[in-house]
Amino acid sequence: MEVKKYILGTPIETEAAVYEVETAEGPCPYLDMDAKAMEISCRLGKQDMVYGLGQQVRGINKRGWKYVSFCSDDPNHTENKVSLYGAHNFLVVNGEKPFGIFLDTPEQVSFDVGYTRPDILSIRLSSWNAKCYVIEGRSAYDIVKTFRKLIGHSYIPPKWAFGFGQSRWGYQSQRDIEEVLEGHEANGLPLDMIYLDIDYMDRYMDFTVDEEKFPDFPEFVDKVKRKGIHLVPIIDAGVKIKEGYGVYEEGTAKGYFCKDQDGKDFVGAVWPGRVHFPDMLQEEARKWFGEKYKVLLDQGIEGFWNDMNEPAIFYSQRRLAEVFDRLEGCKGKNLDIDSFFEMQGMVQGLSNHREDYESFYHSYRGERIRHDRVHNIYGYFMTRAAAEAFERIAPDKRILLFSRASYIGMHRYGGIWMGDNHSWWSHLLLNIKMLANLNMCGFLYTGADIGGFGSDVTEDLLLRWYAFGIFTPLMRNHSALGTRRQETYRFADIESFRGLLRLRYMLLPYIYSEFMKAALQDDLYAKPLAFAFPEDSMARGIEDQLLIGDSLMVAPVYEQNAAGRYVYLPEGMKLYRMRSPEDMDEEMLASGIHYVLAAPNEVLLFVRAGKLVPIAKAANCVADLDMEHLGLLGFVECEDAAYELYDDDGYSKGCSLEGHIRKITPKEVGEGADTCIC
Repeated sequence: MEVKKYILGTPIETEAAVYEVETAEGPCPYLDMDAKAMEISCRLGKQDMVYGLGQQVRGINKRGWKYVSFCSDDPNHTENKVSLYGAHNFLVVNGEKPFGIFLDTPEQVSFDVGYTRPDILSIRLSSWNAKCYVIEGRSAYDIVKTFRKLIGHSYIPPKWAFGFGQSRWGYQSQRDIEEVLEGHEANGLPLDMIYLDIDYMDRYMDFTVDEEKFPDFPEFVDKVKRKGIHLVPIIDAGVKIKEGYGVYEEGTAKGYFCKDQDGKDFVGAVWPGRVHFPDMLQEEARKWFGEKYKVLLDQGIEGFWNDMNEPAIFYSQRRLAEVFDRLEGCKGKNLDIDSFFEMQGMVQGLSNHREDYESFYHSYRGERIRHDRVHNIYGYFMTRAAAEAFERIAPDKRILLFSRASYIGMHRYGGIWMGDNHSWWSHLLLNIKMLANLNMCGFLYTGADIGGFGSDVTEDLLLRWYAFGIFTPLMRNHSALGTRRQETYRFADIESFRGLLRLRYMLLPYIYSEFMKAALQDDLYAKPLAFAFPEDSMARGIEDQLLIGDSLMVAPVYEQNAAGRYVYLPEGMKLYRMRSPEDMDEEMLASGIHYVLAAPNEVLLFVRAGKLVPIAKAANCVADLDMEHLGLLGFVECEDAAYELYDDDGYSKGCSLEGHIRKITPKEVGEGADTCIC
């Protein structure tokens, strides 16, 4: 494998790569680089596939559409969109001579992947200032693993973060949280986390707790922790402008907020109304903001999710004033089709307006830089601020941390969730496809809001989403205020949801082991079939089946009212049709295409030939799992077959394979255990 680096202009440092690559001289054999047009391009063969771009719409193969890397607050992830919350400028062109491209620049980048011309990949930069890494390799999979080494190990959360988490924007008080606990306990539904959205704060101010809603927050945190449950609060990027609020007053006094063109603190707005944005790129400001997490750590909190950090801007003070002035001119007028839509556009265009991103500044590495030039690393550096503070505050302890906005490099500091999706069947399918491409960009600890954040979920969609969600490292049910309540105990078929959740905990030894091995070896937890079967032309085109770790393939059902689905097997596999740890069927399937029945409460789990899957007796939380006495599922013919299990204490940092791998064999499991061996 070989990595070459080409320097275009004067790049802004992002610290995405962890080791230095010597700058290449002369032309790149794979790419045409036009500095005048600020364009990088190459030809695509008819059968070439293009992987990557992490968090984006459409398929695993990105060919045929246009994409823009510009971290964007847009909850409607429809096919016509070009930007989501992350900026992940890594692509693999999988053709006769496969190669990878990583454009390391925090500015906007546009990718035309065979959209304008089917045979051309065109990449346009906002300025000719970037590091362009080109990676050669024998296969797409080899190239991805080389890239993973270039950008460094993925973030590792505590083991309890692999349990199930329940969340909702709208848990208004301690009593609401207690109701969730009671709903899970009364119905035998496993649970490890309850998330706190913006409702827990005092008037939406970061690092505060509303004392009326939570009279004794530290005591309550401790009370639920004794039940094996962790409370995970949200932290937003904007700091409320309010006299007497310590974070605001201190940040203002020390000059830690982003500035407008005149050198004054820039005023935008999010949940609390008018806010300042901490200058996450300024080293001292980043250290200051990170230390604020200690307020909640000291109250027993062990995990956080960072939000609104693209950064999202509801409006800027300047543009709001302009719109109000223009709206005054609309009063008393006969608004026809043109003037009405102009008025509507003025209001709708307030949020996340590009002109606002061009109107404030950062102090980065001694230079005053306009925000749009570094936009894509703002969320990355916010999460980095927290992670670096945790290293100082709790150096030996893993703390859960994930974010909405991200850039390659942030994967070393935290995970991400896939953003504000909807209760749409298309978003279940998007969850499946996005998982593999995010893994390619280093984001292993990830998952979507199960059931969908916006819109109203149906029971069958929620069941199908759980059937896939039990395999995503981050497993969280999250929904928006004003939508149908979607805690599983509110539906008629509680028994089916109980079975699916218990399957997650049964499979956790495998899920955790495969995640940790991927993180420590710069590999993938989830990958497309084509990576394992590169010579199989059918496997190349499969995007709705994934390999999870080394032993499993999953084929979720993602269509309404479907009785099952067609599945392609590149090799013979053993199918476990699972409804709960105590209720499953198994059958052998030869390679080829099969129509496989799957009831809404069933998980289709395919074990690859010669592979084993460790399982535990299901528990109500991760802390109660018995990791010593494990069973096995498998498809092996040799008694000497073994699974290499990674396990550790789940809390300590400094993880390594050494001393944490043990082999589990069918013979060791012994008669009478939860063993299914062929």
